[in-house]
Amino acid sequence: MRVFVTGASGWIGSAVVPELIGAGHEVVGLARSDASADALTTAGADVVRGTLDDLDVLRGAAADSDGVVHLAFKHDIAFSGDFKGAGEADRRAVEVIGEALAGSGRPFTIASGTPAIPGRVATERDGHDPDPAAAARGDAQHVRAVTAELTLSLAARGVRSSVVRLAPTNHGEGDNGFVPALIGIAREKGVSAYIGDGSNRWSAAHRLDSAHLFRLALEKASAGSTLHAVAEEGVPVRDIAEVIGRRLGLPVVSVPAAEAGAHFTWLAGPFADNRAASSALTRELLGWRPLQPGLVEDLEQGHYFK
Repeated sequence: MRVFVTGASGWIGSAVVPELIGAGHEVVGLARSDASADALTTAGADVVRGTLDDLDVLRGAAADSDGVVHLAFKHDIAFSGDFKGAGEADRRAVEVIGEALAGSGRPFTIASGTPAIPGRVATERDGHDPDPAAAARGDAQHVRAVTAELTLSLAARGVRSSVVRLAPTNHGEGDNGFVPALIGIAREKGVSAYIGDGSNRWSAAHRLDSAHLFRLALEKASAGSTLHAVAEEGVPVRDIAEVIGRRLGLPVVSVPAAEAGAHFTWLAGPFADNRAASSALTRELLGWRPLQPGLVEDLEQGHYFK
């Protein structure tokens, strides 16, 4: 297939592109900068210049493709506090791509996130819970849920649409997400901390395993599928804090929930969540088998602490 990939030079996209090319597909990557364009060319992909706001570019590239993988998201404005604005840009992009693919039977897969469900493990059967009121306020999970539901609804319009829900941490060398942020906080505070008893769990996957699942979704996921890129169902956050403390030579301590905001700032909410999730149905449906190191093993390799 000739595959159009947005976010092709990002953390997940830069693994998806070689995964697709290695399987014999051609890739056209969206690039908003010279650096991104150069990285895609070096990886063997063709380049179309533009951003998520260039809707005509998205429409044309999708129409000219045999399938689309949508990974781009305006993380810069989301982290500045405008998650609602980032979500609206994401929704517009999905609408335009969906229009270009409607009636074709071509595949369209997007990235979303696994839900945080108190007291139990999330599965692929859990809905995306698109609460319009919460989305209007800019709640991150609900903003992404609205776009996920929109994507799945395209199945009724002749698009082989699917949603790949990513674990909270997609780890690997070069990661700049939650785990490096936790390491930075530990260095700043002089302790490696967890909240309460640290028993809440994060699901996890190596980014190369996640990239492999995006390829499988593109190639053979059925229309309207929700899939989980989850290699480890749940790693206790205390285990994460302990390996960070050991590698940095710092004490490992518990922070009371009432003090978590002061200690972890923006990470307090995610680090307190239970984000355990299963991928049993995904493995059964697509034959996906994660092969890369687990999160603690990856941390023990040392590259996160250089």
